[in-house]
Amino acid sequence: MEFLNYSLLAIAISTSFSAAANSMEALSDDNVERMIVTGSRMQENIDEVPASISIIDSKTISQDLLTTAELQTMLALHVPGMGADTGTNSNSGQSLRGRNVLIMIDGVPQSTPLRNGKLGIRSLDPSVIERIEVVKGATSIYGNGAAGGVINYITKQATSDKALSGRVAVNSNFSAVKLEDSVGRRLDVAIDGTVGKLDYVVSLVSDENGVIRDAEGDALGLQYGLSNFRSDNLFTKFNYYIDSSRSVQFTYNYFEGQQHSDYIAVDSNLNTGIKSQAIKNVNNLDVDGDPQGPRGNHNVKLQYRDMELTNNTDFTADAYWQRIENVFFYSTKFKDENLGLVGGQSMITSEKKGLRLNFNSVFDFNNVEAKLIYGADILNDLTAQPLVDGRMWTPEMDMSNIAGYVQAKLIFSDNWVLKAGVRQESIEIDVDDFSTLMICKEGKQCTVPVAVTGGMLDYDATTYNIGLRYSNNEYFSPFISYSEGFDIANIGSLLRNAKFNELSGLDTEASIVKNSEIGFSSIFDNVRLEMAAFYSTNNYGGNLVADEATETYVLERASQKVWGYEIAVDVDFTEQLDAGISYSWSEGKNKETDSYLDAGSINPPKITLYANYQASENLRLAINYISVQSRDRFEPKDGKYSGKTAPVSSYNVVNTSVSYVASKAVKLSVGIENLFNSDYYPHASQSHALDGWNVKGKGRTANIGLSYSF
Repeated sequence: MEFLNYSLLAIAISTSFSAAANSMEALSDDNVERMIVTGSRMQENIDEVPASISIIDSKTISQDLLTTAELQTMLALHVPGMGADTGTNSNSGQSLRGRNVLIMIDGVPQSTPLRNGKLGIRSLDPSVIERIEVVKGATSIYGNGAAGGVINYITKQATSDKALSGRVAVNSNFSAVKLEDSVGRRLDVAIDGTVGKLDYVVSLVSDENGVIRDAEGDALGLQYGLSNFRSDNLFTKFNYYIDSSRSVQFTYNYFEGQQHSDYIAVDSNLNTGIKSQAIKNVNNLDVDGDPQGPRGNHNVKLQYRDMELTNNTDFTADAYWQRIENVFFYSTKFKDENLGLVGGQSMITSEKKGLRLNFNSVFDFNNVEAKLIYGADILNDLTAQPLVDGRMWTPEMDMSNIAGYVQAKLIFSDNWVLKAGVRQESIEIDVDDFSTLMICKEGKQCTVPVAVTGGMLDYDATTYNIGLRYSNNEYFSPFISYSEGFDIANIGSLLRNAKFNELSGLDTEASIVKNSEIGFSSIFDNVRLEMAAFYSTNNYGGNLVADEATETYVLERASQKVWGYEIAVDVDFTEQLDAGISYSWSEGKNKETDSYLDAGSINPPKITLYANYQASENLRLAINYISVQSRDRFEPKDGKYSGKTAPVSSYNVVNTSVSYVASKAVKLSVGIENLFNSDYYPHASQSHALDGWNVKGKGRTANIGLSYSF
């Protein structure tokens, strides 16, 4: 096959060159909080990057865990431009700057862009994350799926030079509005250590919620719900140092999360004015469907690193394998009277096998420091969306992807940082013959199944990026950048809604996303200010819109533009007190019709605040606040909203936590989510006029914890 020949040639070429490692081993203790590896696959100071970057460090993650273990909430609180929707096991309705984002664990992709089910954010437990790096805007560094940017979970590594050290933490969370059935529990056990040339980390977390209740004490609806949701995470990392410059690392992460509830969903939608909720199954009625959530997500990575491949070159090779199986909610739209089926339940399955070869070479030319990053990404992704009963909704897509890239970073006179790069993408997607599935919504026309002859889809694209930053003045460090991303927009949705009998009849054209950004950072003594404005376009949209006749969702194949700005201020008032505030706003339009993009892409404006106070050596207090502002862009039809076009009203939520170090080994904590018991609907619940979606946010919820370190 031509693709195989191209792959072998790319491997041979790339292995004869050399550039940046993407692990955290080499970060120094002095500046680790200001370093990033995700943006360009090399270790660099965040103040030298000509792009908007957000980092959630280990201290912040640990602080947030005292209140909640939801990664969606952490990202909403600490990443300007990230949607604020929380309280579910899905990140649907939570975009980054109006576009989809690629989720990774240590650089291994978790998202399923071929059939984006928006479940990638909850891929592991936050307790195993050392830091979260978020690069905003389209990127040519990582290829397909990164139209809005990248969220990379950097996992923990051994910190102890002893053979064995560790931590055991137990927590219980419960509704402070109505205690009945709401008590949950969490067990977190982690050990790490160093034995000779080997260091290791092993973590096991089991987290089980009780019934999640709203501000009125009612159980939240079950669709994508977290009530009675149990997740288990096993994480291991072993690193063997061959010598001072070479190492081999093995990482395995297993994550599953299932909702086993004794409650029954009572679904409604926002047009009725009645909230979706759940009631206790007092009559022991049979509930259709399997438990929702990931049945078991496996991530395996083997990394080889040589920090001195040549005198000026660092080399990293990552081989990885990932398998996921995410189960969605039961729906009667999958009924088929001919088969005697009253409904069904879909799930996204994906298996990825990949190899990444990354090189980093450093050169000095008089007053110019040059770094050259180059290599190849090779990926096979087998993705489908069958029903649990065996019927096929989205056919199996077998993607082979080879990409080569070169990135250059030049530092002139310690003042100017110029970055530029190019990525060449070659993709083949093999689709066998298939038939679309009949979908029957209550009161709507049933779709008509279509037999489609399969074939091969070929994509080739070259994307570029260039950016410039002035970095030698801490009072004003401006940057400007242009970057492109390659996006095969949720092709699985196109296939499952096919209206043609030939694969060639489908409009499967990929999209080039072009992102321009300008911004700056400023440091004045104890104050840090960051601001950025962006403008993003693409030639083919990936927004799912409703077909009113059948109430199914199809991709809107139209060019789009998204624009916005973000501002963040952080202040260290004293050694004991620090605080910050951020504001983010974005908007988007269909360029062909000049109509606004709906809430499937555009999140409403967001304000966040936080404050941390170290009251004494042993006592620490923290508070954070999130305010979602209103957005109203669409008119109802016959007094009703459809799809994702309903208006959003503003709401405010305050969370707080207190921790007390009782001894060197023992720590006590109390966290309160929604401290003032705000009665609200999250913005996705307000904007999505779909059955089962209008679920209220969590009411006041308490989290009590005890940890012991040894």
